[in-house]
Amino acid sequence: MANILVVGPHPDDQELGMGGSIARLIQQGHDLMLLDMTNGEPTPFGSPQIRQQEWTKAAQILGVKKRHLLGLPNRQVQHTLEARHAVAGIIRQHQAQIVFLPFPEDAHPDHLATTRIVEDARFDAKLTKIDLPGEPIYPKWLIYYYCTHLRHVAQPSFCLDISAQIDLKEQSILAYESQFVLPENNRKVVTWLRQMNGYMGSRIGVAYAEPFWLKEPLGLTGLESLSL
Repeated sequence: MANILVVGPHPDDQELGMGGSIARLIQQGHDLMLLDMTNGEPTPFGSPQIRQQEWTKAAQILGVKKRHLLGLPNRQVQHTLEARHAVAGIIRQHQAQIVFLPFPEDAHPDHLATTRIVEDARFDAKLTKIDLPGEPIYPKWLIYYYCTHLRHVAQPSFCLDISAQIDLKEQSILAYESQFVLPENNRKVVTWLRQMNGYMGSRIGVAYAEPFWLKEPLGLTGLESLSL
């Protein structure tokens, strides 16, 4: 089993991009932590208290027991040394072997900054003569999930079967009532995601799947887990 860290710019990004995979990985016994860079506020129907209630409920639905808020200001996330070291400290404390982060092309500045911060924090986390908590570690894999504000058509490196977790994914998104229930324009997001996950599933011969992308080659030890 692996120690896994899933980083999101705002609460709900992880659920939108890979909620089904989060549930599946936890069901498989991996030690998974969610890291929210910001609390996502202000929004028209939200508040810090409401968002905390929502992300707590969403985590419970997916089976997440570890969720950490870094506390950077929403809409102002910047790639700084301080932010890098804060994330590197979380990587070290969790001893993360695999880190999921947002796809590096996006229209939202917070998403772009988060991706750059995490990429550099991966390097910082391995340094020995640095004032950070935890033992040095260099996560083996950086895996990018799709939660982009662009009308981007994913060209994934691989897709993960979430046929058994699609309903949990939807429930976790709907837990963010202030974001996807009260705003009328956002209600279609859940339907759109099911359609997209259905399409990705059809590409690998299953009902539903979530797409992922890597910069580095994906290593396999065998073909037993391939969807055939």
